[in-house]
Amino acid sequence: MPRYVSEPGGTEPVPRRDAPAVDRDQAARWISRWEAQQEWFLPDREERFTVLIDAVEAGAGRPDPLVLDLGCGPGSLAVRLLDRIPAARVAAIDTDPLLLALGRAAHGDRPGLRFADQDLRVPGWAGRLGLSRAALATVLRPGGLLLDGDHLLEDEAAVPGLARLGDAVSERAVRRQVDGQEGTREDWKTWWEAATAAPELAGPAAERARRRLSEDHHGSESVLLNQHVAALRAAGFAEIGTLWQYGENRILCAIMPG
Repeated sequence: MPRYVSEPGGTEPVPRRDAPAVDRDQAARWISRWEAQQEWFLPDREERFTVLIDAVEAGAGRPDPLVLDLGCGPGSLAVRLLDRIPAARVAAIDTDPLLLALGRAAHGDRPGLRFADQDLRVPGWAGRLGLSRAALATVLRPGGLLLDGDHLLEDEAAVPGLARLGDAVSERAVRRQVDGQEGTREDWKTWWEAATAAPELAGPAAERARRRLSEDHHGSESVLLNQHVAALRAAGFAEIGTLWQYGENRILCAIMPG
C-alpha cells in the first residue's frame, strides 16, 4: 500500500527506466488480483485514496503538481491520482522489483507517470530521481504537503484506552468485510505465494529474492503514530495532524513552513 505521497516544488524531469519483460495483459491480471486482496483487509481503501487525492488537489495550488508516490507498489494510487488530475506528473517510487515490474508493464506508457526503483533508506535517493535537492523535507515547496496513508497505531503505553479502541474498530471493520467469505478470496499471503511462483514473473521474483525483501521487516516503532509525528517535526514540518481516520487507518498530513 502506498506509504507517503508528497508534493514537491519545481519541474525537474523524472527519468523513465526501461520497460520490464512482463506482458501487459498478464500484468493487468496480477494487478487486478492485487487490488482485490488489498481491499480484503483494507475495507476503506478507496475512501482513503479519495481523501488523499482530495488533499493533493486542494493543497497543490496549481493544476499540474509534481507528486512523489513513495512506496507506490504497482501504481494503485498514482493511476487514481492521474485519473482525477490528468495534468499532474507522478514519480512512483518503490524498491520491490516485482511490484514495479507489474506497474511498468501495465501503466508505464501512462502520460505523466514514471516508475523509479529507489530504496528510501539509502541517502541521496531524491538526487537519483533527477530532483535538484536531496532529502524529503527539502524537495517540498514552501507550504507543500506530505500525506501518509497507513495503519498508524496509538502508543499503548501512553494512551491504552485509545489504543485498544482503535484496534477494536479496525478489527471489526475487517471482520465485516470477510465474515462468511474466508477461504473464498485471495489474501495478501496467498497473492505473494502465487506471484513469486508464477513463470511469467520469474525475472522480477528472482530479483526480489536476491534483495531478500520478504525477510525485511520494519521495527515496531514504525507503526506508531507518535513516532511518525516526532520524525516529521524533527524534519522541519510546521503543522502535523490527522486529516482522516477510521480506527487505526488514517491519513497523517504534514505541511512545510510557508
